[in-house]
Amino acid sequence: MNYISITKDQREQMLKRVGLNSLDELYADIPECVKLKDAPNIEGGMSEIDLSARLAQLSNTNIAAHEYLSFAGAGCYDHYIPAFIDHLLRRPEFFTAYTPYQPEVSQGTLQAIYEYQTGICELTGMDVANASMYDGATALVEAAFMALRLTRGKRKVMLVSEALHPEKLETMMTYADSGLIEPVFVPLDDDLVTDKKVYAELLEEYAGQVAAVLLPYPNFFGIIEDVDPLIMDAKEAGAYVVLDTNPIMLGLLKSPGSLGADIVVGEGQPLGNAMSFGGPGLGYFACAQKCVRQLPGRLVGCTTDVEGNKGYVLTMSTREQHIRREKATSNICSNHALCALAAGMYLAATGSKGLRDIATDCVTKAHYLREQLVDTGLFYSPVDDSAGRDRTQAFGYEFPLMYAGEKDIFQWHDELFEQGYLAGVILSSGEVLDVEELELDPENPAEAEKIEALRTQEDSLILFAVTEKRTRAEIDAFVKAVESLG
Repeated sequence: MNYISITKDQREQMLKRVGLNSLDELYADIPECVKLKDAPNIEGGMSEIDLSARLAQLSNTNIAAHEYLSFAGAGCYDHYIPAFIDHLLRRPEFFTAYTPYQPEVSQGTLQAIYEYQTGICELTGMDVANASMYDGATALVEAAFMALRLTRGKRKVMLVSEALHPEKLETMMTYADSGLIEPVFVPLDDDLVTDKKVYAELLEEYAGQVAAVLLPYPNFFGIIEDVDPLIMDAKEAGAYVVLDTNPIMLGLLKSPGSLGADIVVGEGQPLGNAMSFGGPGLGYFACAQKCVRQLPGRLVGCTTDVEGNKGYVLTMSTREQHIRREKATSNICSNHALCALAAGMYLAATGSKGLRDIATDCVTKAHYLREQLVDTGLFYSPVDDSAGRDRTQAFGYEFPLMYAGEKDIFQWHDELFEQGYLAGVILSSGEVLDVEELELDPENPAEAEKIEALRTQEDSLILFAVTEKRTRAEIDAFVKAVESLG
């Protein structure tokens, strides 16, 4: 459909309605540096053949993930996706289905969502799960707002572990600008886990004010934190417990429900969804029965009709599309239906034993890679003690290491990329001290010795991940490539 611009009179009428005099006032919040000052230089039209060729040329500049061996993770993982998932997703009844408001014509979609919800409940050990959310980050923030509603707004403080994914922490801060919630961050200790001492102190400092504690399981660095004492302390303080989880690792770990979690969230991309240049994924969200009335998003229930036949319907629809916005549990009024469908099919296909086998395979290979990288002498644990002993706690299929090689970390990473490897995710880059700023004379023997002592590079921190797709031969080849670069 062609775009038809509004008329000058219509524009003036619009501005008058919102109390403005010009479009410049309407766009006042947009930074000047991103505003288009001159008319765009747009070429003339193209034939369909030329346009198709041009689009193909542009798409070929992208690099497909399957062309590289990925040892990167940090929230987006290269897990194997069974072939049937994509085949079923593209069926028109799923691929083009509209929001299932009319249950009489949407039973297939509603049942698929219900099956997904059931799978998430079994995975997390919780009572209820919604139909999914936008992603893991928004699911985490929605859990914080859910805790706010559960405490009737009398408690606003959210104790948030800094061991959570940093992008989730940024999302939390964005939502905190509303003033409705007050995130208080719990720092990491020297072992890269939630500082239990500070955590206890903050619970005491904000006694009677903490609505929820938000904890990772495992954390951003892949470390499996001992969350039992943290959960116990939160319960004693009258706070709700939110666990942010990796769904694959739940195939091995105790279920969040058995640990006493009230709300469980996470990024569902590892469950049958491709990396797709970073998205889309889905946020899974589950809770205890006592919290269900404040559950955000869409929820499908199972019932029977007047003839006793089983049927599926949207239920407890306290969303902004159904009631007054100020009474809605969330302004997220949709779900990532196709991504959730893929996750549901993945869980159904693997089953509990299959998921446990996949998780075991990932963890075993990750521990093998870590051992091999440390043996090269180019890496060491970021939590070594003064005697050089490794204090790393139990971890899943993701782990951090310090790179101590001679190369610049970005050069090292790029060179491995040219060889076909995604060599982890760089979390921090080492910095070389600028000795020239110290005004030391290299010709002076005493000062030259001091310069040499100061000319040290702070080692870089890299986060590696290994999924079930990586073979032992591929891991060995990667380690050999790392050794050859130094």
